[in-house]
Amino acid sequence: MQLKDFLKKLILPAIFLALAGGVIGLGTWKDLNEQQPRFIWDMAFSPAYASQSPNPVFKDGETEQNPVPGTVARGHPPFPYPPGEAGRHEAGKALKNPYQATPENLSRGRFIYTAYCLPCHGAEGRGDGAVAKIAPPLGFDNAGEYGASLKDGEIYHVIMYGNNQMPSYASQLLEADRWKVILYLRQLQAKRAKERPASESW
Repeated sequence: MQLKDFLKKLILPAIFLALAGGVIGLGTWKDLNEQQPRFIWDMAFSPAYASQSPNPVFKDGETEQNPVPGTVARGHPPFPYPPGEAGRHEAGKALKNPYQATPENLSRGRFIYTAYCLPCHGAEGRGDGAVAKIAPPLGFDNAGEYGASLKDGEIYHVIMYGNNQMPSYASQLLEADRWKVILYLRQLQAKRAKERPASESW
């Protein structure tokens, strides 16, 4: 092979290495903590619409859209038991808590209880939360004897539909979190039972 042919074969690799080296050099030369030039702005700044504002993207001109018919939101499977006392008793007979009282599940249950239940029911489930002190009807004692007598499925039903002054929390809590908060509630009920004098027990 002549020297001229050999040099021709080296031209393209040499150009490629030079360009690659230039790109790497530019990348390391610039301070990446500073804003860099943007060439496709729509990928960096997409227009955001408020929930109840008009939206030209959709045919109906609304930002909030109904779920696609026949779909189920992840973590919110269908609940076949109707609201009301009859449905609650039916759920109590049919449903069993699929989660065990492991430290991890109890920790998650305590987190959910603190975030959603404590304001009304109180830290120990006595119905003495900050909201209940302002509005006493919201302060149900769910760690007492009556609460302890309810089956897991009945409590799950109450979380789904609410009961008396308590609203539904179906949209706030995922299925797994509903069961885990019941595990933590059982722990509060067991603690209360130990504190209760024998003469007051059923």
